[in-house]
Amino acid sequence: MPDLNEGDLAPDFTLPLDDGSTFQLSAQRGRPVVLYFYPEDDSGGCVDENKEFSERAAAFSAKGARLVGISPDSVESHVKFRRKYGLVSPLAADPEHQAIEAFGLWKLKKLYGREFMGLIRTSFIIGADGRVARIIRATRILGHAQKMLEALDAHVSGAPRK
Repeated sequence: MPDLNEGDLAPDFTLPLDDGSTFQLSAQRGRPVVLYFYPEDDSGGCVDENKEFSERAAAFSAKGARLVGISPDSVESHVKFRRKYGLVSPLAADPEHQAIEAFGLWKLKKLYGREFMGLIRTSFIIGADGRVARIIRATRILGHAQKMLEALDAHVSGAPRK
């Protein structure tokens, strides 16, 4: 799947959430959606990232946005992960990589000289019109949620990008 660009129509998908419901991207039209894709439940960086998004969940909601975390883990793993750390953000399970691949995030990675396929940690703001408004790669985990909140604020207010 080719990489998405800002302005592209976001690929639709339906995934199960850790609360037993489902999330369908196209059903969210009319309000912005913030999707943050992360590699794995209960690993160091992913714990930090999810905690930061959870701490800011009310601020995302106050801007009218739906916030959802997505990883290749199962619903059962998400339930344990969310409970263990008191996470607020709903987590979508994508073990078949339906959304992950549609968003172009399953790629060859290198770590300590080893190559493997994995998820590229990235977040998206999907506009109320269903188009990709912002794409932000998480080059630094700490502070990424705040960066997304600021990008959402600029998107909602129509402010020019920095």
